[in-house]
Amino acid sequence: MRLLVLGAGGQVGRELSRFAWPAGCEVLARDRSGLDITQREAVFAAVTGGRADIVINAAAYTAVDRAESEVEAAWAGNCTGPANLAAACRDAAIPLIHISTDYVFDGAKTGPYREDDSVNPLGVYGKSKEAGERAVREALPQHVILRTAWVYSVHGSNFVKTMLRLAADRPVLRVVADQHGSPTSAADIAAAIAAIVPQIAAGDAKWGTYHFTAAGAATWHGFAEAIFDLALPGNVAGRAPAPLVEAITTADYPTPARRPANSVLDCRKIAAAFGIVPRPWRTALADVIGELHDAAAAQAR
Repeated sequence: MRLLVLGAGGQVGRELSRFAWPAGCEVLARDRSGLDITQREAVFAAVTGGRADIVINAAAYTAVDRAESEVEAAWAGNCTGPANLAAACRDAAIPLIHISTDYVFDGAKTGPYREDDSVNPLGVYGKSKEAGERAVREALPQHVILRTAWVYSVHGSNFVKTMLRLAADRPVLRVVADQHGSPTSAADIAAAIAAIVPQIAAGDAKWGTYHFTAAGAATWHGFAEAIFDLALPGNVAGRAPAPLVEAITTADYPTPARRPANSVLDCRKIAAAFGIVPRPWRTALADVIGELHDAAAAQAR
């Protein structure tokens, strides 16, 4: 089994690259310098000539706010690129696993979003990702689209690492408390994909769109408090105290891109189809905080 993993430089791509795949499973990891999915000829050459059995697309334009001013780049990475991959996979008769986002929804629903709920993205990022989903569906029946949310990891830039960085010199942090979602570890997303791969290989694929996030939900404010509870527990000798996390509204923290007030995703469909049951987000967060602490300790030696 040969897996072509694209976007290997990103959070999910790096976790897919370092995942403990079973014997006989070979991972061909490509970051943007190795394969830019917006380049159609290069994509076709890599997919049709690379002898891959399954393509996993973790490549995307993920700068939500910059997308409002870098519209062409966002659409290229999130729509043109997936369209290229889906067409190449169709011609090569190879299935595609493609990662999408909770931002395809507008957040107006009061409960968790199901896969068949109407999409209505609010900004360029969400619109380009939703268009990428449609491009994949239209070109390639043999696909699994995995929508996820609020991704973080030990790699790259993300909310967890930003909070810890700001805590180093700010006694008070103002964090939005009226947006709800499910913080999701990139490692858990990789594990979910790794559970889907052998079922596809065995001919037991259930093609379509699925939601996968960690179990439970939080606001950004609640997420920040949990980060500090785990990473900067109180009354620890020699350690600076955690900052005060002040709850604010979305209106108090205007950003170029509008964000959904509710982007909690219902993950029951992926559990029924593939047997994947998400673990609680706080459990996954503890693992990432622990890995960050271990890395910092190793660097300090």
